[in-house]
Amino acid sequence: MVEANVDSVMETLAAMEDPKARAVNEKHGDDHGVNLSKLRAVAKELKKNDELAVELWNTGDTAARLVAILIMRPRSYDAQHLDAMLREARVPKVHGWLVNYIVKKSKHAESLRLDWMDDPDPIVASAGWALTSERVNKSPEGLDLSGLLDEAQMLGADERLQWAMNETLSYIGIENEDLRPRAIDIGNRLGVLKDYPTPPNCTSPFAPTWITEIVARRAGA
Repeated sequence: MVEANVDSVMETLAAMEDPKARAVNEKHGDDHGVNLSKLRAVAKELKKNDELAVELWNTGDTAARLVAILIMRPRSYDAQHLDAMLREARVPKVHGWLVNYIVKKSKHAESLRLDWMDDPDPIVASAGWALTSERVNKSPEGLDLSGLLDEAQMLGADERLQWAMNETLSYIGIENEDLRPRAIDIGNRLGVLKDYPTPPNCTSPFAPTWITEIVARRAGA
């Protein structure tokens, strides 16, 4: 059983460090060597604990921050606090989990989306686009979808911003039949992620392929 204090959690994570896992993770920009299934098990034992989450986050350690995110309660953090954490979350896995597990479930998600979309920091802007993809999927009312297609200037963008814009472009094409041809045309014209290595039985992130495959799959369901 992991004791609910920062020192014991850090000791537990240190004991789980695996050089092979670290080597794999570092290829993706994630500087930790803890198996994620084991890390999740640690968080499950700790249960939700915002006080401990803050202490773990403040260590700056990537594995500790991942545990922190898993034991946070989204409702416990105001927009200012979420914004500050997002700007500190430079590691891809920490950034992604913070957006997906905390910000998306927060009542501040929409205000942060609007603030982040045009942020000059591309990593912050990518979070805004990730939240926009969520809205395109679940609550598109009020979004200027055609305008978003215009804004998705992916060429030359930071890798994470490019990926988030491409996701929004693809979801607009998947969910909106009237805008689908335009989304596919933009994807073909820009060619972003066209040559992305995709494992067998997985869908390519290249927008025209992604859109076409998901639409066909739904039609055959």
